[in-house]
Amino acid sequence: MYPATVAFAVAMFLFIGSCQNKTEELVDVIFNPDSVPTMTTDSVITLISDSGITRYKLITKKWQVFDGGKESYWFFPEGIYLERFDSLFNVEAVVFADTAWNYVDKQLWRLKGNVNAQNMAGEKFFSDELFWDQRQQRIYSDKYIEILKGETELKGYGFESNQEMTEYRIFRPHDGRIPLKEDSVGLDTLQNNNDNIVEE
Repeated sequence: MYPATVAFAVAMFLFIGSCQNKTEELVDVIFNPDSVPTMTTDSVITLISDSGITRYKLITKKWQVFDGGKESYWFFPEGIYLERFDSLFNVEAVVFADTAWNYVDKQLWRLKGNVNAQNMAGEKFFSDELFWDQRQQRIYSDKYIEILKGETELKGYGFESNQEMTEYRIFRPHDGRIPLKEDSVGLDTLQNNNDNIVEE
């Protein structure tokens, strides 16, 4: 019994001694909350509510949340598909983009790269970049934009719209195509009126 106790005591002494002689080496790690996401989620399909009402459907391959830095934002590096609903769940607008940022506190979306949008009237909007200000309920850009509705094409630089994209203007239009349809009734009426003019 005595040799076993001595052997145990020696083993404990060596173990405790070895633990006390360990030195910890600390490595300084620089952590930048502006460049490291606090959450990353893959393959997302979700509904987002605003004031308790479901207003958006969002589909993306990757969703990163940065909320530890100076400014909280969501980042969608691999593209985004977004639908906006009205109060009756009708789709008001659809948007695709290669990359997107949502600055949460500002309620501002930035859509970048092959931005395609469509409103309820079927008008299609194409640009390299669009901003959507949810507070002011407007969409805008200073980049090149094309708007297509049927055979009508509007093109130019600089754009502003309501958030439903139904009332809009291009600041510097430079090209486009608006088809004119001849009105045979109108032309006949004009011709008939000219025939009735009597020269004195």
